[in-house]
Amino acid sequence: MSERPAFNMRFIWTTALVSAMGGLLFGYDWVVIGGAKPFYEKFFGLTTPSQIGWAMSSALVGCLIGSLVSGGLSDRFGRKRLLILAGFLFTGTGILTALAPSFSFFIGNRILGGVAIGLASNLSPMYIAEISPAAMRGKFVSVNQLTIVIGILAAQLVNWLIAKPVPAGATAADILASWNGQTGWRWMFGAEAVPAFLFFLLMFLIPESPRWLVKNGRDAEAEKILARVGGTGFAGQALGEIRDTLATGEIRKVHFRSLLGPGLTKVLVVGVVLAIYQQWCGINVIFYYAEEIFTAAGYGVSDVLFNIVITGTVNLIFTLIAIRLVDRLGRKPLMMAGSAGLAVVFGLIGASYAFHSKGVHLLALVVVAMALYALSLAPVTWVLLSEIFPNRIRGAAMSVSTVSLWSACFVLTYTFPLLNKGLGPAGTFWIYAGTSVLGFIFIRSRVRETKGKTLEQIEREFVGR
Repeated sequence: MSERPAFNMRFIWTTALVSAMGGLLFGYDWVVIGGAKPFYEKFFGLTTPSQIGWAMSSALVGCLIGSLVSGGLSDRFGRKRLLILAGFLFTGTGILTALAPSFSFFIGNRILGGVAIGLASNLSPMYIAEISPAAMRGKFVSVNQLTIVIGILAAQLVNWLIAKPVPAGATAADILASWNGQTGWRWMFGAEAVPAFLFFLLMFLIPESPRWLVKNGRDAEAEKILARVGGTGFAGQALGEIRDTLATGEIRKVHFRSLLGPGLTKVLVVGVVLAIYQQWCGINVIFYYAEEIFTAAGYGVSDVLFNIVITGTVNLIFTLIAIRLVDRLGRKPLMMAGSAGLAVVFGLIGASYAFHSKGVHLLALVVVAMALYALSLAPVTWVLLSEIFPNRIRGAAMSVSTVSLWSACFVLTYTFPLLNKGLGPAGTFWIYAGTSVLGFIFIRSRVRETKGKTLEQIEREFVGR
């Protein structure tokens, strides 16, 4: 009987946390625009649903670009170098967005910042999955979601603390002439540069992914890193399993057509559907369009910013709970429970709007929806995407999945103002409730449990040897 490896938890935590800073910046950059929205819109004179939707969704175009190129580039240059590039882009675009003299300059830097989000959203969970032991992988990949949530909450807190109180009944002209409308929103974007530069520096200190090193014929380097994770015995066993799952003819370079190989298409479909569903369930409109949602519920601008902080705090608490549960209860039960709960809550939110029922109960329903999402779809989708794809195509498959995710997010974000105007908030949230029902059915019928299995075991079960 082989001895249980003595894992170097300090090393694993350090590498996971540094890589997961990409998630923190992803969360901050993704959500900061929601709190700045009431102010930069007045500064740039945005009035039509199309202009407002483009300002909110432009970063997602960059996310698509970053996700699309991350697969091929990370397979060629490694996970580490691309994460360093993401840190550089986060730093630069945070500063330049804050200094934007015009709407076009603002949009250009939001798109570049989106490229960084696309890179980080793909590579941070993949890197953590490739360096973590199987029994703890769900927890460590979920740490990436935790840092995303911390980034979201940090953006919400920064927005709330920077923004000066807005008097009840303030007009657009009043907001434009205020400190918030001229300067405050710039500090909201610029604050990102501090953690971004720290991430950029720290990424130079962590190792490359051992699975990428083996894939590129650098076995000796990979073995040293695996030995730091769990000792020489663990390193030898892990190295053998990794070699066993890499087809000799495809170790160096993988073409996207390889994703259509025997047994791989069905796994790719699962990844793509989960990625799209995580966005189309509708929760992210709360991050982006909190002003419209809470204003329709009867709240003023300053109350909206505080309510956003409440939802962000709940998001953080339930993500911490999810980290404790994902390797105990498993991925599939959490995903199914979250989907069922969201279907019910979104249905009730839609009913509240339909019957013009305003007040604190609507905030409570939004908080419950946030808790369910943080406990299930938010972290567990990233865990599954980092696990289910075979070693030799993981970079390309993750790229396709995250492109699908950000495409879905773009559609969701761009269409919400149009749906909200055409169908009203009630009809819009009922659509999201229906999507959650379909997501529940798909997860129950097509998603397999992966907890406690090595990436190589998962590969053999999903696609064969």
